[in-house]
Amino acid sequence: MTPIRVSWNYPTAIKAGAGSIELLPGLCQSLGMTNPLLVTDPGLARLALPAAAVELCRAAGLRCAVFSEVKGNPNGENVTAGVAAYHAGLHDGVIAFGGGSAIDAAKAIALMVGQDRPLWDFEDIGDNCLRVKVDRMAPVIAVPTTAGTGSEVGRASVITDEQARVKRIIFHARMLPAAVILDPELSVGLPPSLTAATGMDALSHNLEAYCSPFYHPMAAGVALEGIRLVKDWLPAAVAVGGNLEARLHMLVASSMGATAFQRGLGAMHALAHPLGALYDAHHGMLNAILMPYVLKANRAAIDTRVAALARYLDLPDPSFDAFLDWVLALRAQLGIPHALSALGIDATEAAQVARMAVADGSAATNPIAFSEHEYARIFTDAVAGEL
Repeated sequence: MTPIRVSWNYPTAIKAGAGSIELLPGLCQSLGMTNPLLVTDPGLARLALPAAAVELCRAAGLRCAVFSEVKGNPNGENVTAGVAAYHAGLHDGVIAFGGGSAIDAAKAIALMVGQDRPLWDFEDIGDNCLRVKVDRMAPVIAVPTTAGTGSEVGRASVITDEQARVKRIIFHARMLPAAVILDPELSVGLPPSLTAATGMDALSHNLEAYCSPFYHPMAAGVALEGIRLVKDWLPAAVAVGGNLEARLHMLVASSMGATAFQRGLGAMHALAHPLGALYDAHHGMLNAILMPYVLKANRAAIDTRVAALARYLDLPDPSFDAFLDWVLALRAQLGIPHALSALGIDATEAAQVARMAVADGSAATNPIAFSEHEYARIFTDAVAGEL
């Protein structure tokens, strides 16, 4: 059985276990927050969870307000509005509360409250991070309510530049939240379809990190165990939303994926990022659908590595084919569509998607350096469902 409550300090301070949300006021106070801004999304803001977190803070003598103008794929306007709300309320810290979108937006808001350059000047290109006025960044406590992106332990935010129709990665090492609360009780109300899509996103992070050619054995080990946790616990979390043990293991697997992808990601994300920007589709669902197509395209470079993964997962046949079959069976069990066309995506913009995929930062650590033509073929196959 999983311990009721644990504390870790990797890669940041983490409080994990049922009921851990009660630690939120004390964490705020330890970081010098007396008036935090809780950043969440509109759907979650209508539920009781954020209000309960606000009341916890107020009961401890803290002031606290909510900002929820965050899209499913957060954009620059959302960040600008959040910064304005932060200054208008004289806040002194940020609580990032919700799924990956809310947490990404919250981290970007906390970065931008003290900067005098525009957001895109901090895109993860070259030495842009050196432009950040670190001493003017706001502290962040992250409280994920979904198990997918792992943004709570990430040093970056993915923000959509709607004018350019592209997702940009905003990066600084200090964007890593100072504290994280992994409370499975906060995720039990997540619908099965979103539990499945976000859980497959956690799998994609761990899997692409594991397959990356970049030398980082520590991250590879984290990814390996993260994949096992998904295998053992995602179906249970989808089947029985109130299964706290399954929910906690998936929260941990999600954090592990984002920790592991210090090793890099790959073609799943290189395609999912432009598709999210162009079609405003759910990131986790995109990765879930793209997964087998990218695995097959990468096979020549990862066959032996994936066979070792299949052995670790105790699949009946320790081979690439057995792992691919497991992925397909898992997707079917969770109700994940087989083709991108199920999301209303067609191949009309295949050339544009391919150009954007090659330019995406995730492409750099794919096991094979795909050309635009190869990315276009993977995309069109995924649209048609032709594996």
